Amino acid sequence: MFVNRDNYIRYLKLWLITLFLLIILMVAVGGLTRLTDSGLSITAWELFTGILPPLNISEWNFYFSEYKKIPEYQNINYGMTLPEFKVIFYWEYAHRLLARIVGLFTLVPLIIFSLKFKDIKDYSNKYYWIFFLVCLQGFIGWYMVSSGLIENNDVSHFRLSIHLSLALFILCLIFWFILDIYKVEKFKKKIPNLFLFFILKLIVLQIILGAFLSGLDGGLIYNTWPNMNGSFLPNDVMFDDVINAELFSNPSVVQFLHRFTAYVLLLFIIILNYTFIKNNYLVKNIIFFDVAVLIQIFLGIITLLSGVEIKYASLHQLGSIFVLTTYLIILYKNSNQQL
Repeated sequence: MFVNRDNYIRYLKLWLITLFLLIILMVAVGGLTRLTDSGLSITAWELFTGILPPLNISEWNFYFSEYKKIPEYQNINYGMTLPEFKVIFYWEYAHRLLARIVGLFTLVPLIIFSLKFKDIKDYSNKYYWIFFLVCLQGFIGWYMVSSGLIENNDVSHFRLSIHLSLALFILCLIFWFILDIYKVEKFKKKIPNLFLFFILKLIVLQIILGAFLSGLDGGLIYNTWPNMNGSFLPNDVMFDDVINAELFSNPSVVQFLHRFTAYVLLLFIIILNYTFIKNNYLVKNIIFFDVAVLIQIFLGIITLLSGVEIKYASLHQLGSIFVLTTYLIILYKNSNQQL
């Protein structure tokens, strides 16, 4: 291999794009693991074991007997058969196997880059942050799973939101690096960063509320739109429910907040579009974001009206990636510096 800058940039682009797509796949499988209630089927972390699935009936019986010890089986899935257990097991197994693949695909190329291209002018160790965050994500994943093994029938929705948020942050970091390496053109006339970051905070808040709603199975109630069973506010919530410490553990309240934040976010996106028109920016600079938002709104409504059918809920989760990355393009073009 001839070592020069062009080789390094070409391999770096290929690595970042492939890693980006791998993590999207992992988020999709993770979402399906959650939607099929499969996340607690493997009750041990198995950091260096569990690479292969059970290969005989003895191994299957061991995993099944361990699952029978946790509250989810005893209180929800009591009487589940081994074939039924295998279905939820394979979802969690696939998620963990993908995590291992992502970890290896992150580290091995980084080591090769360090050995082969360390003397290239554009070489940087900053990409090791991706590996650090991927490792941290593994710890948080187990931290999430452990919350559902002893006293609870399910994982903590707070820990679930942290797990999802970090996955999306890793995706955003990789995507920013991709925009960097492709030298995407910046805006000549800048939009106030305060305004742009306020919209970003609303997007992040909306994603977190969506994770809360998923963790609480809050989409299974109030399956009407635009009202909540004929009312703007949920009719099973009292004032005391809104001002106590359990605010974000009440599925009715969380669903209302998820809806309300969407309306507020849409209002500010309309203002953002007006800003683009006022500054005579090309439509292409915001059209992809607008399309992502409209698709996400449509998927959110369909998911709710369908009673959270898995296919719609999974697409709705993936839609958050589309919204985030298309908005990240706007943030990048408005920025002055590279990472």
